[in-house]
Amino acid sequence: MQFSTFLLKYGEIGVKGKNRYLFEDALVRQVRRALRGVDGTFKAYKSQGRIYVDCEGGYDYEETVERLQKVFGLVGICPVVRLEDKGFEELRKSVVAYMAEVYPERDLTFKVETRRAKKTYPKNSMEISCDLGEAVLEAFPEIRVDVHDPDVTLHVEIRTDAVYVYSQVIPGAGGMPSGTNGKAMLLLSGGIDSPVAGYMIARRGVGIEATYFHAPPYTSERAKQKVADLARIVAGYAGPVKLHVVNFTDIQLYIYDKCPHDELTIIMRRYMMRIAEHFAKESGCLGLITGESIGQVASQTMQSLAATDDVCALPVYRPVIGLDKQDIVDIAQKIGTFETSIQPFEDCCTIFVAKHPVTKPRVDIIRRSEESLEEKIEELVKTAIDTVEVIEAE
Repeated sequence: MQFSTFLLKYGEIGVKGKNRYLFEDALVRQVRRALRGVDGTFKAYKSQGRIYVDCEGGYDYEETVERLQKVFGLVGICPVVRLEDKGFEELRKSVVAYMAEVYPERDLTFKVETRRAKKTYPKNSMEISCDLGEAVLEAFPEIRVDVHDPDVTLHVEIRTDAVYVYSQVIPGAGGMPSGTNGKAMLLLSGGIDSPVAGYMIARRGVGIEATYFHAPPYTSERAKQKVADLARIVAGYAGPVKLHVVNFTDIQLYIYDKCPHDELTIIMRRYMMRIAEHFAKESGCLGLITGESIGQVASQTMQSLAATDDVCALPVYRPVIGLDKQDIVDIAQKIGTFETSIQPFEDCCTIFVAKHPVTKPRVDIIRRSEESLEEKIEELVKTAIDTVEVIEAE
């Protein structure tokens, strides 16, 4: 069956009160963005507390659904048959035809749920449901009614402009529309965790920018391309992602030469946070996002995280902080970043790793160690900032 319309259901937006229209408008914009480039002509709009996408002419159904499933804020995607209101007898025939085509296997239970927005319709909602259910049973005696736990719920909406019939509710991504809760800077590596962290924060309506620390010649162009690919996958959900690629080699080598080796990871991480925060403030971001999980590695103990946060004025959001590695892997596989993340191209975080890193660093000692960097570090940081490469990931 060629569905002419999709009814898009949202969740939390429905309790936003007087501000709901702002979230609905943002959701419509995200739907339009998601459908750019899909074969077909689409019209996304809101009407009477609903959001619809009308599909004109032929279109790629599978790709359309796949794109809509990545739109944050949608909890359900319903392929709809839109009918002209030609009277109840025509509606009965159309509903029977719908059930015949969509459910050729008749061994199922069903019920009918009707919403009547058009109050001038000659029957009320209960009468419509009963009469349509009777029509289905007459046409298909093998189908059974179950009003408590049916296999199929046939939805009929009588609206002022048309009648809408649907029974399938394809799960959406949930969350809030992108960009409705400010913007944050993601420290994006080539690993599994940070793309998941970006996805999870973006799912709450936060726009995403990203910073990646590149260390040529110790890290390859393939490593950079891998991160750009991860940014594009996240952008499929979050909207366009501006990726800042920072040449971190000279800073890393200087820290390696001047600081105690058991503190290398923490000190390098502190300079990454400083640089990422610079770009965050420049772009109007309200926080930083990292993929750290407590205890996963030496730089992610409670003491290490406190030492890292010591250099930040902006809040640091760590959405995977309490997840096990397998939990994070499961999400990465679900959103499509896992296969890219496990490509064997190392990033700068894995190249310059201390053999025996400190696991319980003291902030005062770390600050004292950083004093040995004072001669050149500001100049190196400025150079890294001034030579940043920007990639627009969409």
